Amino acid sequence: MTTIGVVGLGTMGLGIAQVYAAAGFQVIATDAHEPARANAAARMAEALEARVTAGKLAPEARAATLANLMIVETLAGFAPCDLVIEAIVEKLAAKQGLFATLEGIVRPDCVLATNTSSIPVRDIAAGLRHPERVLALHFFNPPTVMKLVELAPHDGTLRKSINIAREISEKSGKTVVECPDRPGFIVNRCARPFYGEALALLAEGRSASDIDAAMLAAGYRLGPLSLIDLIGADINLAATQGMRTAMGNHPRYHVFPALEAQVAKGHLGRKSGQGFLHPARPGPAPADAEAIALRIEATLINEAHWLLCEGGTTAEGIDTAMKLGLNFPRGPFEALARHGRPPLLATLAALQAAASADLKPRYTPAPGLAYD
Repeated sequence: MTTIGVVGLGTMGLGIAQVYAAAGFQVIATDAHEPARANAAARMAEALEARVTAGKLAPEARAATLANLMIVETLAGFAPCDLVIEAIVEKLAAKQGLFATLEGIVRPDCVLATNTSSIPVRDIAAGLRHPERVLALHFFNPPTVMKLVELAPHDGTLRKSINIAREISEKSGKTVVECPDRPGFIVNRCARPFYGEALALLAEGRSASDIDAAMLAAGYRLGPLSLIDLIGADINLAATQGMRTAMGNHPRYHVFPALEAQVAKGHLGRKSGQGFLHPARPGPAPADAEAIALRIEATLINEAHWLLCEGGTTAEGIDTAMKLGLNFPRGPFEALARHGRPPLLATLAALQAAASADLKPRYTPAPGLAYD
């Protein structure tokens, strides 16, 4: 039987453990904090019981899932594992230290996966005896619900390790999209203009209601400002600042003052009771809704082309990741096919002409969008 290890039993780690246990894999899990280990099984049982009560899970399946979970006190219990996933604190030293310890316990062919969304995989692998078995398996929250897993190998990861991680995760019901070891992988990177261009419109005097209503009219389940309210303005700000730093302060990842102001005021969205729109909802779509949606989609499409030209992924992979990771109605390349190239390039050209000098590079067309 294939055995999966999970290190870290917070919400994300326990959810990942549940995904694999529910798929019939033996799961060995631990946490550095004793209380997290002590109540992990009870927390999983409670989550599964809610599904049984709702009629979404048979009692027998609940029992089988719980039977597949084994909590251990130390990493020594991970010796049988074929794949170990860490979901610990987002600190490079902690992840490197964990994998270095695991190397002395697991077999040389055991795949070591990080659930990081912000640290380069190559940096985590650096210094290990077997860096070729290290990769990222980035789950989305909650992992028991979200279908997408971003699989990011570094340049030295063996194809065998990639295939093992993919096969096990796909057998667990996940859609696995391979992506490059680049900041933000696919979803967190390509989402930046969805939020950023909405904030640019806000700075120009458009209302949050108009912006979000335009995107709802274009088929999106949530507008960008409502999505910030859902995630939390503080979380969105930290992600944008991280991308800006990782990408050399490029204007495509500009941190708009409106977002910083929301955080400074404590207007974080749903969790604080006040956001860009929350508790209100968008009103009717404005007369120029199509132009607003085209502007935001043009920058999404452009960012997707910049990522594609860097290698390590495909247009189909980007579209799949954006639809599954953010519930978008279409991916950037599907949006390109819908609009055609000329209106997108005209939109970017107009935005670049109107932008301040420091933001003009934000709208430079990517290779592949400007020409084939």
